[in-house]
Amino acid sequence: MAKKDAPPRWDRKMQQRLARGEAAALGELYDRFASLVHGLAHRVLGDERAADNITREVFAHVWEHPDAYDPKQGPLRTWVASLTHRLAVQRLRATETAALTEAGPGSAEATEELERRVRHASVAARADYIVQAMPAPLRAALELAYFQRRDYRQTAADLGVTEDEARRRLRLGLQLLSTAHDSAAPGAPPEYGGAA
Repeated sequence: MAKKDAPPRWDRKMQQRLARGEAAALGELYDRFASLVHGLAHRVLGDERAADNITREVFAHVWEHPDAYDPKQGPLRTWVASLTHRLAVQRLRATETAALTEAGPGSAEATEELERRVRHASVAARADYIVQAMPAPLRAALELAYFQRRDYRQTAADLGVTEDEARRRLRLGLQLLSTAHDSAAPGAPPEYGGAA
């Protein structure tokens, strides 16, 4: 059995292929993670064009700096999401700071509002990432319960599981989702509030 902290084989191989300059590897990485990257960037920035630009920046950075990813630090997916989050928050801060500068001398209230918006965007991006990364059975239960307004009995029937199992999936999904607000979520990358 593999060691618990051993990175997934696909992640290690992908990093090696990128380091060798294999364009096909970049295409494969893009196919796998582009929707995640674009979705996170859009969630932080709220702008389609800006999210497109961040998506290009993320994959350009990965292509130019494949050794920046350390497989021992966690999955490639998490690293790409963290990179996306960092670049999107930097873009949001730069855009909002420029808007504040144009509006006149910066006030403490305007600066607080900027930080509040950045925090809100960060929590929303973390929540999106958590939902996308959670196991499919938990995600399916949450989608039925919260987007289709099913109770746990209806969720159980729709999923073909027992009511106890439906309640368990909903509880676990909500517990995972609640970590989006926790600034020190265990296991979260530093960009998502975890320990460095």
